[in-house]
Amino acid sequence: MSVADHTSVSVTLCTYQGERYLQAQLDSLLVQSRLPDEIVIFDDASIDATWSLLQDFQRQATARGIRVRAQANATNVGYVANFQQALNAATGDLLFLCDQDDVWHSDKIERFVQEFQRRGDLLMLHSDARLVDAQGASLGDNLLDTLEVTSKELETVHVGRAFDVLLRRNIVTGATMAVRRRVIERGFNVPPGWIHDEWLAMTAAAQGRIDCLEAQTIDYRQHDRNQIGVRRQGYFERLFTDGTVHGELMVRMRDRIQTLLDLAEEGAFPLNGHDLESVRERLIHARLRANPPRNVMARIAAVRREYATGRYVRFSNGPRSAISDLVRRRP
Repeated sequence: MSVADHTSVSVTLCTYQGERYLQAQLDSLLVQSRLPDEIVIFDDASIDATWSLLQDFQRQATARGIRVRAQANATNVGYVANFQQALNAATGDLLFLCDQDDVWHSDKIERFVQEFQRRGDLLMLHSDARLVDAQGASLGDNLLDTLEVTSKELETVHVGRAFDVLLRRNIVTGATMAVRRRVIERGFNVPPGWIHDEWLAMTAAAQGRIDCLEAQTIDYRQHDRNQIGVRRQGYFERLFTDGTVHGELMVRMRDRIQTLLDLAEEGAFPLNGHDLESVRERLIHARLRANPPRNVMARIAAVRREYATGRYVRFSNGPRSAISDLVRRRP
């Protein structure tokens, strides 16, 4: 860290049964061109060799001048609650989220710190990632393309309207994210139905500017034990997804938006007038998609009315989503 660099960095690492891939991630943290000041580790009651690997790593990191705080949960709390407690325990100016099975590129922390120092109004930054297989070999694809993040979505984020994008769908992957500590200075609590990185991104976007660094800063490993992974899904595969599965997804989305609106109206999640009205509009759309009329003619009429409002384009995938709601089999 240079004399001029007064930005302290915390890495929050959550582990569970991670012995297979953990060492590569730990090694990548120690070869960063800009080392973290603090690494906060919460292991979620692993019974494999994870804790032993973490203890060895703590000794190595401490010898490099990194402060390491490692804690093993007495019982398994799940990855969302585990990251929640890790983020709340971290003390750095910038908090990086770290998954156990990825590999960070050696300049990741340095690049992020430079962006935050250059842009004082930036509250959160996430990036692209290189997709690799279980052995660490490139899959020839990147994260943003696999998530089908569009140029329009990226431009909306770049100009400071990330909340509009995230209200439609999440495009932020926690493993590529760093956030200023002040975003959660009053405590970070993930409401039911939400994942920690999604809620953290929404929280930061509601407070100010977040952005996407369109560069690959980690190797994002895809394997059969991913807690959250990514996979391309074709339009016709999505179109004819079993109606029960689709319905469950829409119900979860409706419930999540309802929770967001409830917290906003209670004052627990402050929003400006424009964003609050957007959430209300989003909920109207989510309610229809979660519970469309069973009668075919009534469903056609409801979808046509909803499409005329512009909400299918604003909050879903336009004609594709409207067609899907019309033709999917209903349970």
